[in-house]
Amino acid sequence: MKIREIDESIKTMKKEFWDSVKALQKEIGGISNSNGEMAESYFINSFERSMQFAGQEYDFISNNVRKKSSKLNLQGEYDIVLYNGTSVAIIEIKYKARKEDVEPLLKKAETFKVLFPHYKDFALYLGLAGMHVNITAEREAIKQGIAVIKQVGENMVVNDAHLKRY
Repeated sequence: MKIREIDESIKTMKKEFWDSVKALQKEIGGISNSNGEMAESYFINSFERSMQFAGQEYDFISNNVRKKSSKLNLQGEYDIVLYNGTSVAIIEIKYKARKEDVEPLLKKAETFKVLFPHYKDFALYLGLAGMHVNITAEREAIKQGIAVIKQVGENMVVNDAHLKRY
């Protein structure tokens, strides 16, 4: 009889433990989402104020641009897209940018020109923005010709010295 009671008690404790782990995961996910939203808001507002990137003035800004082509089996999502008559800039925003964020951004450049063929002859520039940019991410982005955009105090600082046209 006591063994059954112990087994039931253990089962109850396991369930309570896993329920608390799930609740903690949900809360941590909410914090992470809030950080991401804060980073997006900061960089979108900063670019809306300046409308400049890569030494150029841009006429239009769009955020959260999404496009899907079932025919081509392709889809793209772009945090910020800046446009003018000759150039397009795609800015990927991360709260904490890591080296692993660089390769997907390069793929976004390829996908963008396929999904938006009317921009295929435009100069295309890439930027990786983060509230914190890991040093290995910064080095990899610069190596790939991607601008690194950071928050420094109240200002947005853009390192586009090695920017490449895609």
